[in-house]
Order: sequence, then structure tokens, then C-alpha cells
Amino acid sequence: MPLTGSDELPDRSDVELRIPAQGVYVSVLRTTTAGLAARLDFTLDDIEDLRMAVGEAAAIVLESAADDADLRARFWLGDRTMTVTVDADTDGTVMVDEDSFAWQVLTTLATSAEFSTTDERLAITLVMQATPLEAAL
Repeated sequence: MPLTGSDELPDRSDVELRIPAQGVYVSVLRTTTAGLAARLDFTLDDIEDLRMAVGEAAAIVLESAADDADLRARFWLGDRTMTVTVDADTDGTVMVDEDSFAWQVLTTLATSAEFSTTDERLAITLVMQATPLEAAL
């Protein structure tokens, strides 16, 4: 679902993390994601789903990242909602295979997910809404 109109994200994220675009650092991204989700009172199941979704997004972006790129994650924290964009520079225009297992896992775990590309950048944005408190009890 594209972000449009009043759903557009502010230019400045609440938290931003920049790490080398190497798989060994994805655990840092997943741990940061879990910590931020816990602050928003996500359930343990929601936190794990979000950690896995962000890990899949990072894996997809890393496949196309330029050799010297950084992986950047930006987090917008809302009322029991988190929006995360994971992006990196690429060596050219790339497309995400929406039939891939990684994309299917990502879109199943997240409330919504989309990707965008430019000539030299791939970004994946996902939104995760926490389970309503009354349903979590």
C-alpha cells in the first residue's frame, strides 16, 4: 500500500541506524527493532514478527547493495505502530521479486510493505501495527 497524502512520513525519522551493508550486521538492526517495538508495548509475538520482517527487508536490500554501501534503517514510532524503511545504495536500478520467498514472508509478517527504487537506491518500507491490547490478553 503506497504512502500518500496524510499517510506520508515526515522527513525526519524518530530513530535512524546506519550500519555497513553486510549480513553480519543485520543482527544489530533486528535487536534495535525489537527494543523500539518493546517501547511501543508490542506483544512478544508482534516483536518477533517485526524482527523477522525487518530481517527479511534487510536481506532483500543487501542482495542489491553496492559493495561500499551502508544499510540505513529509519524508524517512525506511532501509537502502537512502527514504520521502518530499510535502504541502501545500489550499482544501478534493481527490482524486488514480489514472488520471492523473502518478499512473501515480509508481506505476511508486516501490516503492509512496499518497495521503491531509483537509479541507485533500493528502499523497503514496512508498517507494523501492534495487536490490540484487548486481543493480546
